[in-house]
Amino acid sequence: MPRIAISGHRGLPQATVALVEAELKRALDDATDVIGLSCLADGADQIFARTVVEAGGKLEVVVPAQKYREGLPPEAWREYDALISHADTVHRLDFVESTSEAHMAAGVFMLDQADQLFAVWDGKPARGFGGTADVVAEARGRGMAVRVIWPEGAERD
Repeated sequence: MPRIAISGHRGLPQATVALVEAELKRALDDATDVIGLSCLADGADQIFARTVVEAGGKLEVVVPAQKYREGLPPEAWREYDALISHADTVHRLDFVESTSEAHMAAGVFMLDQADQLFAVWDGKPARGFGGTADVVAEARGRGMAVRVIWPEGAERD
């Protein structure tokens, strides 16, 4: 059963959300035998997790810190709660505060559990430590397969 981790941008415009969702659905066309690993952040993480669940795959959630949910935009809480309730497994890291160090540790933890990384990524450097570019660099440094998903027309806030 393939294990796929997700890393990707947050705060995506609605048009980009639709493009990314369609691309992820194509990438997970037959996902009944896949395990998706996600931190459930707003943006790419939630889109991926929802796609895995809707396709009949299994979802493993990695919660970077005790105060992680509080650090997400309030408009993302409902989907976070719905998706975590569908998780087959929830891994909770030991951090209290939702810091960039906690986020990078969660990315590394997911890579430790995964066979492949899906990166919803525009190819640009990370805007802060623990961003998508950092997780992609870590995965590539391990020789892990990385599938970059950035459909034509996608934009980032």
